[in-house]
Amino acid sequence: MTQASDAVAPPGQTGDTLSHVIAQGSGMRAAVCLHGVGLSAATFRPLVETLGAGSRAVAVPLPGYDGAPMFEPYTMAGLAMRLGQILDGLGIVTADLVGHSHGGMLALEFAASRPERVASLTLMATTPVFGSKDGKFEEQFLAERFGPLDAGKSLAEIAPAMVRGAMSAGADPKVAADAAAMNGEILEAAYRASVRSLIGFDRRPALPQIGVPTLCVAGAEDRLAPPRSMERMAQAIPGARYEVIEGAGHLPYLEKSSAFAALLQAFLAEARSAH
Repeated sequence: MTQASDAVAPPGQTGDTLSHVIAQGSGMRAAVCLHGVGLSAATFRPLVETLGAGSRAVAVPLPGYDGAPMFEPYTMAGLAMRLGQILDGLGIVTADLVGHSHGGMLALEFAASRPERVASLTLMATTPVFGSKDGKFEEQFLAERFGPLDAGKSLAEIAPAMVRGAMSAGADPKVAADAAAMNGEILEAAYRASVRSLIGFDRRPALPQIGVPTLCVAGAEDRLAPPRSMERMAQAIPGARYEVIEGAGHLPYLEKSSAFAALLQAFLAEARSAH
């Protein structure tokens, strides 16, 4: 990861971001891939190329990631607003949102605030709520994520261990190394802001209101978003489909890329035939 400037783009000025979106295909409906904290949108490039062979697919970087400018307010609601602006700029009217971890939370936030723009949801290794009643979980989480940085380490130094630690015990070390190498440019300020944007997130009340086809995907060995938690979320969403990818941890779209791509393609084909 390399460091860039910390310039902040005012809300509504997303033109610079559009040039950093990974895109394939054309059309006013698109699969929109949203990545997790500390990961690059580029980790979705193979999937975008696969999906874009038959329709339109894009991967949108978080502010301060992959060379995209910073954005305020860096909150889940602010990020959902920014996502809408980016879709407008790309000419995407309706989205099949594919969200991983933080990206899954953003997908839920966007679906709750702009339901008319969402055609389907794929929620991968994520959760509808982040936090605890006494705040101890949040304190520990922030300490674990920021501790190495506060001790003087760079994002480039912590990336390999962070990515490898999220994967299953049997994951291919090369996949982990490639994912860390693909992280590209992430501002430390952006990493910290994206981590903080998780705190207090709670879209559980909105789950029963979701009215589009929804696929919930868990990695069988995911310790960060355990299968049981993903299953409970799926049960709260009317008609949601729940799938577990064996041999995968928190990054099933990288660890078991072929299996995830096949699952997603079949789901999207069914979702699109229904509209």
